[in-house]
Amino acid sequence: MKTIPIYLSFLCCLLIHLPAGYAAEQEKNDRLKELDAYWAEVSRTVREGDFEGYKATCHEQGVLVSGSKRTSYPLSKALARWKKDFIATKAGTIKANVEFRFSQRFGDETTAHETGIFLYSFTDQDGQWKQEHVHFQALLLKSKEGWKIMMEYQQSKATQAEWVALAGQSKK
Repeated sequence: MKTIPIYLSFLCCLLIHLPAGYAAEQEKNDRLKELDAYWAEVSRTVREGDFEGYKATCHEQGVLVSGSKRTSYPLSKALARWKKDFIATKAGTIKANVEFRFSQRFGDETTAHETGIFLYSFTDQDGQWKQEHVHFQALLLKSKEGWKIMMEYQQSKATQAEWVALAGQSKK
């Protein structure tokens, strides 16, 4: 007879904690959907040469960190440097594309820290496709305007093999 109250107590505890766990998992899934949409927008702007659209994905006080160059500086400086490539892409002079894969995705309702590799593909002046695989980390903030990148840390070059290995992990 005493085992029934123990089982009932266990069942009650399980039912009480299940909705909280479910709600947290749902919040995480919703956040990841929003972030996937954010990265899809970044890809679209690069592919279409939409400089203003790309700039809108960046926080006005954002920072670019380069591990290979051992530097950090305002993202606005990087945007000024990249603008010519967006203009050339929009004009059809070059083609560009960027894809993202993730190894870690942490966050809450207003912050996200994403780690992975991006693949930047582009045509050179001779029309030949080039590819750059880059290990990166991104720190994003969400406001009423949506997600904005606050810090982009381009850590180091990545390999094609590392890129392929992330194919199955991207939804973490």
